[in-house]
Amino acid sequence: MPRARYGASGCGCSAPGWPRLAGCWWCCWRWNSSSAGWWHEDAQLTEHRKIPAPDAETGKGSASLFERAGGSYGLDQFRAPAVPAALPDAPRSQLRRPAQNDAAMRAAAMPQGAHGKPRDAAPLADGHMLPPARPAPRVPAAPAAPAAPLGAGKSAAPRVTFTGERFPIDRNHLRDQGMIVPEGPVTALIEEFRIVKRQILSSAMERETARSRRVLICSPHPGEGKTFCATNLAIAMAAERDREVLLVDADFAKPSILSTLGLPKGPGFMDCLADPSILPEDLVMGTDIPGLWVLPAGNQTAFDSEYLSAGRTAEVVDRLTVGAPDRIVIFDSPPALSASPAAELANHVGQAILVARADRTGQSALEDAVHLLSACPDIKLLLNATDYSPSGRNFGSYYGYGA
Repeated sequence: MPRARYGASGCGCSAPGWPRLAGCWWCCWRWNSSSAGWWHEDAQLTEHRKIPAPDAETGKGSASLFERAGGSYGLDQFRAPAVPAALPDAPRSQLRRPAQNDAAMRAAAMPQGAHGKPRDAAPLADGHMLPPARPAPRVPAAPAAPAAPLGAGKSAAPRVTFTGERFPIDRNHLRDQGMIVPEGPVTALIEEFRIVKRQILSSAMERETARSRRVLICSPHPGEGKTFCATNLAIAMAAERDREVLLVDADFAKPSILSTLGLPKGPGFMDCLADPSILPEDLVMGTDIPGLWVLPAGNQTAFDSEYLSAGRTAEVVDRLTVGAPDRIVIFDSPPALSASPAAELANHVGQAILVARADRTGQSALEDAVHLLSACPDIKLLLNATDYSPSGRNFGSYYGYGA
């Protein structure tokens, strides 16, 4: 069959060779006179010869063309059921009044007006009015807790206090040894150790841990001034208004802190390590220098390194700083290249001061000592016995000028 032809108006019904039939549904449907049927372009839709014609006498078959075609091809089963003309009215008593929750849910679903306010209430189907949505009550915010003071909560355990007997320090004995004399005039030695202590306190405050407040004073070899520096550093730190210092003699083989300060001998650090029943705070000595406390070395033993490597050491050193964020503990240890206790103590401190003598200590000795103390996270170098300053430092000369 030839393809449908379209005229100028777009409808093939008026094209030449095709009869124009009134009442065609769409312009793309065509009546083919040779086959007496409806065609859609190349596809035939129906063949009217199979559809029975209406009977004018009996009145049967007066239905529409589609209804007669549905009956002929068995399509009546797909017909929709009849719709009643009117539905019965339900009794008024069976109508459910919206509950309070339903009303609240509908009010929440109502469109909002300008600025987020709900619009006026709208009537329901049964004539009832929905109440306007009420805004949720504002709950006042709880007042913020006051900020805790600086350093509060750092140590949950109670503070371990020192209550030992206080002994006087001979100032003349300190002066004869070239040490810092409390309440004495400002000297170059005091100024130098003021700078040193400020660096140590700054590191301790930055980390804010108990370990950072434990400082190890050590040297590569004997005779380089570690005890001299440890004692002067402790006296200088005791002058701080908000600090207290505990000086621990950890040189068990050759203790010298007590003789330097002129204090009597007694049990000390090693006794705590050897006997778990002894509390370290019970062996701490007090001095007449405000803020300065001393823990002696204690009884000598040939197993000092083994005692320091045991778990008891951590308990003792932790107890010396527990609950006391204002306390600095200074350990005077034996030389790192002469005895092993220095390397053991490095595991329990947060800062280490390596004292080197300017006219004696070599670079290789310093590197070896730093390697042995590598368990400490912060190692500083203190150059001792210098008599030349390339920058012209002359601390102590300014005070008393013009007096």
